[in-house]
Amino acid sequence: MNQPTPAIVAQSAVRRLPRIALWLLCLAYVLPGFVGREPWRNNDMTTFGYIAELARGATTWLQPQLLGRPPEIEALLPYWLGAWAMQLAPHSWAPDFAARIPFMLLLAMTLGATWYAVYYLARSPRAQPVAFAFGGEARPADYARAMADGGLLAMIACLGMAQLSHETTPALAQLAFTALSFFALAAIPYRTWVPAIGICAGLAGLALSGAPTMAVLLGLGGALVCYLDRKDTHSDIEAGSAQRSLYWAGGILLVTAGVALLAWALQQWRWRIDLPETNWDSMRGITRLLLWFTWPVWPLALWTLWRWRRQLTSGNFGRHLALPLWFVALALATTLTTDSADRSLLLALPAMATLAAFALPTLSRTVSALVDWFTLLFFTVFALIIWVIWVAAQTGVPRQPAANLARLVPGFMPSFSWLPFLAAAAASLVWIWLVKWRVGRHRSAIWKSLVLPAGGTALCWLLLMTLGLPAVDFGRSYVPLVRNVDRVVRAQTAKHALPDCVEFDNLTRGQIAAFQFHGKLNLKPATGTAQCPWLLIDASTARPPTRQLDMAPWVLRLNVRRRADNGEAVRLYQRVNP
Repeated sequence: MNQPTPAIVAQSAVRRLPRIALWLLCLAYVLPGFVGREPWRNNDMTTFGYIAELARGATTWLQPQLLGRPPEIEALLPYWLGAWAMQLAPHSWAPDFAARIPFMLLLAMTLGATWYAVYYLARSPRAQPVAFAFGGEARPADYARAMADGGLLAMIACLGMAQLSHETTPALAQLAFTALSFFALAAIPYRTWVPAIGICAGLAGLALSGAPTMAVLLGLGGALVCYLDRKDTHSDIEAGSAQRSLYWAGGILLVTAGVALLAWALQQWRWRIDLPETNWDSMRGITRLLLWFTWPVWPLALWTLWRWRRQLTSGNFGRHLALPLWFVALALATTLTTDSADRSLLLALPAMATLAAFALPTLSRTVSALVDWFTLLFFTVFALIIWVIWVAAQTGVPRQPAANLARLVPGFMPSFSWLPFLAAAAASLVWIWLVKWRVGRHRSAIWKSLVLPAGGTALCWLLLMTLGLPAVDFGRSYVPLVRNVDRVVRAQTAKHALPDCVEFDNLTRGQIAAFQFHGKLNLKPATGTAQCPWLLIDASTARPPTRQLDMAPWVLRLNVRRRADNGEAVRLYQRVNP
């Protein structure tokens, strides 16, 4: 007999994940990576540079610039949030940490919005499990809550989200406002004011975070889902749901038009379509990115599409499939047509985690056990590797991991701190307890198959950001590069003070921000006429000089190449003919 839904779930399988455990898991995932680190190279440092310029009033709010250079991503809201946080934070706080606080809240909002989106989609009539002949099937509210727990675990388990969601970049703001829009559209049949506010804030925030086209397309798709949903029968919603759906469709279209006009008024529209090259290397790179970036949710999402295929092929499928499919399809299309594939694919994760959650009620015990064992082996081995490398860095034993670390980050001096060590040790003990709980005898829950993937991802990320943070900072920040330049400049300057100004040519935006923040240098673009006692030039072959400089007055004092990144090199010159 063909069932109206493939989900067969008893009430005993929808017990809640303990709230304290869920909160601690989110806390262990959100805090590491935001606390105690330096700004990282490229996008993280670049964004902080624009935030710092806004905070000290060195550029305009509607057109932020970094020494005359506009941002590569024409966003506004992420820079505003960081600048406001820096201005409001106490002066004793580190500026880079203050700028990260809004982004920490954006990641927390992403996780919360994903949970509630899955919750409301799981309450839709066509997402409900099969009703048993003699009762005992899962109650709608309990079923939706358990599914939301599974969706949140799937979101945390995504490998590609770990680094990008902990950087102060517009990509994190885009992810947060995409998740907020997703939640608002999911909650429309059950709430009024919260979805209305969420739609306005989500689409507007997404447009002001550098993705106005994505905001408009998401709004159009959301309006279409509401329009098609008018024929659906909601037994737990008031009469006249068809007219309500039409009203919502019209309202979303009006909000979308307003967001488009707002983006146009603030000059946020940019042409970013860049079709990929149709060659083997390009397609292989995209395929590899799709496979590891969205692991482990993509196999579960495909399984959902297969098990729920009767609803898909009948043309009468509900919003629990239509809405996430639209979000995923749009993000995948953006991934294939822009040059920032990983940051575009990041926006698909809330919807993919939702699809993965709807695979949970249909998984067999064999598949669930396979996921558990693979996850157990993978994350346990990865955590052991981190611990072995840390012990080798501290003691020199084993010798080979210590030698590998010295080769990867030459010049790095390991240090010991009790707080990171205790946090890493506690997380490892919790992982051991979690594995013991998972393999033990206990009542089944539909979210159980994602406990180990989410816990393992959080564990390894926490270990990297505690035990491995000094090495990560040394390899991924500009601090070693700036210190080398600062040492030479102070040695050659009277009384070891900083010079009045330092000229620069063809430095990246991240390098400019790093020399301003870490080195406290007063940088000025080189004009061809020597006006400062020092000159900084990016000597990498990938960045040709912006102008032909007369090098006669300059003598080379330092040629430093980042040994952790052989493609980055900076030359420091001193003026000898005042």
